[in-house]
Amino acid sequence: QVQLVESGGGLVQAGGSLRLSCAASGLTFSNVLTGWFRQAPGKEREFVAHILWSGRITLYASSVKGRFTISRDNGKNTVSLQMNNLKPDDTAVYYCAAKRPGSAEYNYWGQGTQVTVSS
Repeated sequence: QVQLVESGGGLVQAGGSLRLSCAASGLTFSNVLTGWFRQAPGKEREFVAHILWSGRITLYASSVKGRFTISRDNGKNTVSLQMNNLKPDDTAVYYCAAKRPGSAEYNYWGQGTQVTVSS
């Protein structure tokens, strides 16, 4: 059974930083595409970033590019999202998700972690 567990969320002032982590059981991140998504109150879930199974290719939403960095630690089997220069608009529940090769949609989702950025 695959389980994704996010951690690292919290309350931070605008301009501050947080580092989110996603740990997996029953799945190896080097074999899947891993993404971070977020959902703010009253809004639809949106893509934030992803990292391919090779670990060499990443993609970011334009709203976070240059401020957020996605990375993977194969030894710990974790995927992290370093978030710098946070803005109040970054406030949301952040989700980690994984997609197996050939799958049209993400197969597995974590329960989410709350990030709140105060102005």
